[in-house]
Amino acid sequence: MWFRRDLRLADNPALLAARDAGDGVLPLFVLDPAIWEKSGDPRRHFLAGCLAQLHEATDGRLVVRHGRPQDVVPAVAREVGATSVHVAGDTGPYGRRRDAAVEKALGDVGLVRTGSAYAVAPGTITKDDGDPLKVFTPFKRRWLEHGWPDPAPRPRSVDWVEADSQDLPEAPDLGDTEVLEPGEAAAAERWREFRDERLEDYDGQRDRPDLDATSRMSAHLHFGTVHPRTLLHDIAGSGLRGAGVDTYVSELCWREFYADVLWHRPETAREYYNPELAGISYSAGEGAEEDFEAWAQGRTGFPIVDAGMRQLLAQGWMHNRLRMIVGSFLVKDLHQEWTRGARYFMQHLVDGDLASNNHGWQWVAGTGTDASPYYRVFNPMTQGKKFDPDGVYVKRWVPELRDLDRKHVHEPWTAPGGVPHGYPEPIVDHAHERQVALDRYQAAKGR
Repeated sequence: MWFRRDLRLADNPALLAARDAGDGVLPLFVLDPAIWEKSGDPRRHFLAGCLAQLHEATDGRLVVRHGRPQDVVPAVAREVGATSVHVAGDTGPYGRRRDAAVEKALGDVGLVRTGSAYAVAPGTITKDDGDPLKVFTPFKRRWLEHGWPDPAPRPRSVDWVEADSQDLPEAPDLGDTEVLEPGEAAAAERWREFRDERLEDYDGQRDRPDLDATSRMSAHLHFGTVHPRTLLHDIAGSGLRGAGVDTYVSELCWREFYADVLWHRPETAREYYNPELAGISYSAGEGAEEDFEAWAQGRTGFPIVDAGMRQLLAQGWMHNRLRMIVGSFLVKDLHQEWTRGARYFMQHLVDGDLASNNHGWQWVAGTGTDASPYYRVFNPMTQGKKFDPDGVYVKRWVPELRDLDRKHVHEPWTAPGGVPHGYPEPIVDHAHERQVALDRYQAAKGR
């Protein structure tokens, strides 16, 4: 059993297939340098914790090897005389290429794919003529109609096979940073807490970064310490109803929609979903680099933007409303290409998921699947006042502003004494840059 984005024993059909295929199962994880070396410390910390728990759950038999999967997996299969290698299907561009290379290298030993990281595997939901659905709402309708099987049972026992293993990766020291608790048990506990205490209010509070109102399940879903099918089945059986439940199910569906888009159009991980906007003019040169650094460090002079970027650096996570705000600011106030922001997020986010992250950035940039997107420019002051009305979130992450009254915290330059010492003045005029962005988009569209 080659574990990848399914670091759990419960609801893991591929594991059951491996158990039923032979006399024993070797649990393997390949530390792929193509992924590990591009990951930031919070992401490595989370993965290391997940692997430590999986090692314990497999009675200390988890085999960890470092190297290219097409080299490592066949070598381990030969060592133990494996008759098959079992995986959950990977539907991302790199995963598909990697698995094809491993399958070829395995020769007569089959690579058996069972299930995926999604309730409905990407590529399954289509129009009647087989074409992909390009708009979320009809995709969601068919996704709900299609449904998903019940969760697979957790195996009561597995005859784990032993083999030589390299050391588990060490979790980087993150100091006093607050990080999400890793592992299958932590995922289950976090989910139960959210379901019982916050799910019913999710619709009304999910956009408030000053509240602990979201599930924080994104990293667990990405690394597969829980399967979305498990959450959906639990919601259905909970008896909970209402807007909060419906909205949370929609958020899970957005994750599956973006994975489906990437399945059909893998080039959109790096290229424009809407190619007519690929000619947008972006800023360059020394000034643009200084602007990017100010954005990355949370030093733009716009409090809600800076709070979000500082949270990202501190926790490897950021509230989704903030992802939209800081993304819009980078693309439409600082005129930087969305691909640069997407790369930065993937380097720093614990839950960095190629499909959700990069298509989320295309949504913000107005180049993605949205029907009327390019003229949407988030106003950071308005967004701050609406979603952090008392400035609680800003004051947590931008301590320079903690003494400001709530009516000035999102516009510190309006305070009686001006911008507090140590905090920067705004690096741009939002109203002006908004018009510049609109002009550049219209020029790209040939208007």
